[in-house]
Amino acid sequence: MPSYLIRPDLVTSPEGPYLAAAELTQSEARETASHSHARGQLMGALSGLVSVGLDKQQWVVPAIHAIWIPPHCAHSVRSYGPFSGWSVFIAEERCTPLPREPRAIRTAPLLREAVRRAATWPGIELDEAQTRIADVIIDELAAAKEESLGLPSPEDPRLVRITDALAGDLSDNRRLEEWAAWAGVAPRTLSRRFVAETGLTFAQWRQQARLLRALELVADGLPVTTIALELGYDNVSAFIDMFRRVMGTTPGRYATAANPDDNAAI
Repeated sequence: MPSYLIRPDLVTSPEGPYLAAAELTQSEARETASHSHARGQLMGALSGLVSVGLDKQQWVVPAIHAIWIPPHCAHSVRSYGPFSGWSVFIAEERCTPLPREPRAIRTAPLLREAVRRAATWPGIELDEAQTRIADVIIDELAAAKEESLGLPSPEDPRLVRITDALAGDLSDNRRLEEWAAWAGVAPRTLSRRFVAETGLTFAQWRQQARLLRALELVADGLPVTTIALELGYDNVSAFIDMFRRVMGTTPGRYATAANPDDNAAI
């Protein structure tokens, strides 16, 4: 029997409350094949890490972040090891003020507490107090600042060959000119095509790929030195500097915040 995060009818049916929520704590990795539903979904992480496949992008959702998945948007989900998180499902007609495209956000304490409260509701029509909390969740999502936690994929076969090779070995430090020669494309053409197809330069794409992989490895509990070497950094300090610049904290502090001792209470 499949293990459902929330009653299926609260996801697939237009009937019932316009907002439903659930929390999940698991000790093993979990994978859900690509699917879609009429309700929009806000998926958040409290500890550990989950990745979401959306169209031609792969998104990661590290602790205290969430990803918004609009109605009818096909997506797959995979968690890495122990994970605690939550999901909110919002009726399609209530998604009008919300982003039309997938979006990663950093969740504010108010949003997390409102979701925690909503996850205790029985799945029937909302009363007046519950409606106010549900509207807070929607307002917080609408106002949240977008975070860069996705990795776009190119379409040009030559670029795909390069990104596939890098995905298989992010420690490969070959320069753009070397990758261009390997893929049989002029360096200037490679540079232009990367920006045109992904919105990122080659260097930015590689750094983003390394960052997302780093978040996975931090969630798995690997030592910072091991992560730095696996990602091709010459020294640990360079890796820590990159992580701090992008995430606003060091890998060690991030790991502590992402995996607090009281996870079991969720």
